[in-house]
Amino acid sequence: MDEREPVPITGTYAVSALGRGVDAQLDGVLRAAPAFRPVRRFDTTVRRVGVAATLPDVDTLPDELTEAVTAACAAAALTAAHRTGSAFFLATHGGPGTLPGPFRADRPIAVAPEAGRDERGPLPALAGHLARRCGLGGPTRVYTTACVSASTAVADAAALIRRGDRERVVVAAGYLVEPDQFALFDAGRALADDGAVRPFSAGRRGLLLGDGVAAVVLESAGAARRRGASPVAALHGWGRAGDAYHPCQPDPTGRGLARAVGAALRRAGLEPAAVGYVNANATGTGFGDAAEAAALRLALGEHAGRVPVSSTKSVHGHALEASGLLELVVTVQALRHGTLPVNAGWLGPDETCPLDVVTDAPRPAVGRYALSLNAAFGGANTALLVGAP
Repeated sequence: MDEREPVPITGTYAVSALGRGVDAQLDGVLRAAPAFRPVRRFDTTVRRVGVAATLPDVDTLPDELTEAVTAACAAAALTAAHRTGSAFFLATHGGPGTLPGPFRADRPIAVAPEAGRDERGPLPALAGHLARRCGLGGPTRVYTTACVSASTAVADAAALIRRGDRERVVVAAGYLVEPDQFALFDAGRALADDGAVRPFSAGRRGLLLGDGVAAVVLESAGAARRRGASPVAALHGWGRAGDAYHPCQPDPTGRGLARAVGAALRRAGLEPAAVGYVNANATGTGFGDAAEAAALRLALGEHAGRVPVSSTKSVHGHALEASGLLELVVTVQALRHGTLPVNAGWLGPDETCPLDVVTDAPRPAVGRYALSLNAAFGGANTALLVGAP
């Protein structure tokens, strides 16, 4: 492939508390009706906060991931032969000797016995199990790099495809709200005690967690043409950068995220003015949102004050390792339908976030390209630049 040829996205699927399928995600973010509700999945009586954006009828994470991968492959019209040669990248939460939630009757999920043993650990075993379930015969990778896990997996997949190392990669990601991470964020006083996520807004009080499971199919333009695929969007550029400023707090200057945005634009061969929308990482925290606003000013210059910005976490919550993929799917849908999501929870402008935040009602999309941004503890930053195929 040409070093600037876009990487087609030929299939997408997502699940969140907004519902199942890509249409449900778009409808939910355009209605700007936050999906936060009291947690019933586990006991929160000893917690400061007791709400999250959870699906009431959620299945086990391996089953939800299987459904997402199967649906994305079907949306991409992949045959069994196409799947056999496809690589599989999985982004999810990992811990020593454990698998990710949710919890059923307070029991952690286990990989089914037929998954077999993998000496590298339970998450590689889960990835292999899912690949076999879904007929994906290529190599597998697992990403557990916190809130940039999924976006890093997408960037790696695109890099391999653009270099000609792989024709097709299926990327999946999943996080379902469970008691351990909920307790950690609550104990760290990161959760919003007023039950609302208010990105970039005055009076913002923190983040809230949310279920998120998603899958996308990326492939080379040649592979897509040969099988007559109709891409839903394309990844035009991507960037990653670290700032290592603090274990938890972002660099207030936004330099790391700005470098990631700059790298994405350079890979696409585009100027900042080409960006028509930013689906921000903004989680509703004081330091994080201000740092992201600073990053956008550094990366986009004067255009930063004109480009529409919102954070769909204000509606579906923070899906941790899966957030990058869920938000990428939402961004793709918004561009396809020409309508930009509302930044819910807005109380008023904050002088530390001088951005054109989408409030009150959805806006018509006026540009071809959008950025989906993510950042993680430890100073990891990613930027995905999507647009028309």
